[in-house]
Amino acid sequence: MLRYKNMMKAIKVTGDSLSWEDCASYEELPADHVEIDVVWSAVNRADLSQRAGVYPPPPGASDILGLEVSGRIAAIGSTVSGFNVGDEVCALLTGGGYATKVVVPAAQVLPVPKGFSLKKAAAIPEVFATAWLNLYQEADLQPGERVLLHAAASGLGTAVIQIATAFGNPVFATAGDDQKLEICRKLGATGTWNRKNGSFVDAVKSWGGVDMVLDPVGGSYIKENQKVLGADGRIVLIGLMGGRTAEIDLGLMLMKRHRLIGSTLRSRSVADKGRVLQELYRHVWPLLVAGQIEPMIDSTWPIEQAEEAMAHVAANKNTGKVLLKIGA
Repeated sequence: MLRYKNMMKAIKVTGDSLSWEDCASYEELPADHVEIDVVWSAVNRADLSQRAGVYPPPPGASDILGLEVSGRIAAIGSTVSGFNVGDEVCALLTGGGYATKVVVPAAQVLPVPKGFSLKKAAAIPEVFATAWLNLYQEADLQPGERVLLHAAASGLGTAVIQIATAFGNPVFATAGDDQKLEICRKLGATGTWNRKNGSFVDAVKSWGGVDMVLDPVGGSYIKENQKVLGADGRIVLIGLMGGRTAEIDLGLMLMKRHRLIGSTLRSRSVADKGRVLQELYRHVWPLLVAGQIEPMIDSTWPIEQAEEAMAHVAANKNTGKVLLKIGA
């Protein structure tokens, strides 16, 4: 391992407040890791949950917030190949992104797509990896199968709509704002529903039903999801914004061979995350470079205003990603 002195600043959570503080510690760079000088990070709902004390980092992970970054490689472990110091990259993290430096397994790092700025690249790793994992690995979507997407105007939702549409999977999007739904339609959703108008069930059935639901809500949505799923349908649960208990119609599940799949990305092994990122690099990077799909950025904030940026996301004000500027 390469020993070096890691001088940095990072966001510290103290009670209900955030502070941007100096940190100094001696670290060892594992042979299969790289160190990145962070230029941009991003706010994810997982950060809000961790800050609230309901989503602790996995054992051994940094307790600093932040699940993705873009920046430049500052140091390379002895067994790492394919990267050079100074390369512009983006990375999927298990934690540590709200800082000036981060150490991450090289398997979780990808080069910035050709023609992309570091700003735009910072909006890719978490949401596009989550989208690919759940659409094409967990749900194993086949061409032509149809998707119901809740909270569709989030950073994740805007990525899901674009990827699914690009790969021939029509999307029905739900959200709580008509302007957000208009953006979802522009991104490719062919059916939409404002959740403030009541249940989405009749609207989705009129659209033709679905083969898969990507659900960050849970709670009462689970039983409603079942009503619009066809035979062999899959519900992939990725969040609990609506609560952690749900009523399920087991008879319907049995008769229609439904599957309810719980899925998280953060706690997966480095090997699993590496496989997801290699799939992204193979299938999605060319679409990004060609401009066929594009990460949607809602707003940017200096890292010193992380408190305000997180409040913006917590209030559901964003359409797309909320980024944090850290370096130059």
